[in-house]
Amino acid sequence: MQSGRSAAQARPLTRREFYQLAERCHAYALELAHYDQGKVNLKQCHEFNRWLAQIKLYDLLTAPLQTLKPARPIARWQLLVIGLVLGLILFVVVSERNTRAWAMSFLYSYSFLLIIFYFVPERFYGTTTELIEGKLLRVVDTLDALLSENKLDFTEAAFFQTKENLEAARRELRQQIDLAHRR
Repeated sequence: MQSGRSAAQARPLTRREFYQLAERCHAYALELAHYDQGKVNLKQCHEFNRWLAQIKLYDLLTAPLQTLKPARPIARWQLLVIGLVLGLILFVVVSERNTRAWAMSFLYSYSFLLIIFYFVPERFYGTTTELIEGKLLRVVDTLDALLSENKLDFTEAAFFQTKENLEAARRELRQQIDLAHRR
């Protein structure tokens, strides 16, 4: 049922749209270079998810990008705030039903767990900028494979310009991912 609905919504990918996608990938790769690679950037996660939903609607990109998952816009501060609120509620419940010593040991233990959680890398629960770059690299590789198959019958000049945009995006993304791993 789902695949039938997505097939009906699929738009044909034209040469012009393909060229614009290649340009957007290059510009997006340059834009992502301005952000901390190891941190979750909520704005970039939401922007990537909107963009991914749009490009998955193209008929030639639906199947190759079907398994590409959206970014998880979950930041450390969001989880810590939820943890603090939950901890305060649990502390009130525990302190009403148990002795003061038990309630204080719960408070100290829970606080210690929150401090430990603070040091868990963000990539375990959210999508960091580096992971968005990896997802974008997969889109670039998919576009490059389609370009190599020449299904859209590009002119020679448009083919090489599009190829250059995709190669520039790939170089930028690989460089940023490499730099993030050297830290």
